[in-house]
Amino acid sequence: MTLTDFIAHADSRLESLFNQYLLKDITPAITLQKAAAYATLHGGKRARPHLVYLTGRLFDAPWENLDAPACAIEFIHVYSLIHDDLPAMDNSDLRRGKPSCHKAFNEATAILAGDTLQPMAYEMIAKHACLLNSAQRLEMIKRLSEASGIHGMAAGQMLDMEGVKTAESLIQMYRLKTGALLTAAVQLGAISAGITDPDVFDALRIFAENIGLAFQIQDDLLDLEGTVETLGKPPLHDQTNGKITYPSLLGVAKSREKIRTLFETGMQSLNTCTPEKNLLSEFAAQLMQRNK
Repeated sequence: MTLTDFIAHADSRLESLFNQYLLKDITPAITLQKAAAYATLHGGKRARPHLVYLTGRLFDAPWENLDAPACAIEFIHVYSLIHDDLPAMDNSDLRRGKPSCHKAFNEATAILAGDTLQPMAYEMIAKHACLLNSAQRLEMIKRLSEASGIHGMAAGQMLDMEGVKTAESLIQMYRLKTGALLTAAVQLGAISAGITDPDVFDALRIFAENIGLAFQIQDDLLDLEGTVETLGKPPLHDQTNGKITYPSLLGVAKSREKIRTLFETGMQSLNTCTPEKNLLSEFAAQLMQRNK
């Protein structure tokens, strides 16, 4: 299977799950359901669920065991985007080429849509029908909650709001805000495959942490050089908000050099547990070459 075919199949499975959990279940709060579905469906890179699928299949996990964690991590990511776009945070009117959730609905509904997607992620892992055992489900919930909360993404968002001044503090913020969830995606895929070898987990962690940091620096460059058509949101948003970024501190050339170094380090670590060229390494390479 080519990477294009793999991603198409993974996306088809994701859309089926999104429809099942966001559209088919009838709830008493229809507007809330519509807002959560609006923010989740029809757009986005899906990098995190793709990493779950690619890592899991690399170690022969059944597709069915990857569906719940892949969908769950995208729910967590989307909830963070909904809240990140709010006027109290990044104040962005566009997301994924369409009005942000609080613009399409209102601020209160957007907040509740994010609040809905977060517990729904853990609910999926806990009860979605598949061959995952209780120990695997519990470990997934542990890893995802750690990556999402005060030791991960939420902490990174707080540091971002407070403002960072140095390259060192910027990298710490990136590792928390973006890298933690990307690392969790790789870990969820490995857990789905029943991987318990600590050396394999460590190699995957190093791979994901380096790719995650490179991914965020690439985002900085895209915000600086991209267009609203390619990004699906206004460019120069960080500059407008007065935020420090890697390119603003160290320049475009050093940013590109840092991305290359991080990518090479990540690939070296991945090669220690999977020496053959694989779709996961091919996908990581594509992430470094994206334009949105």
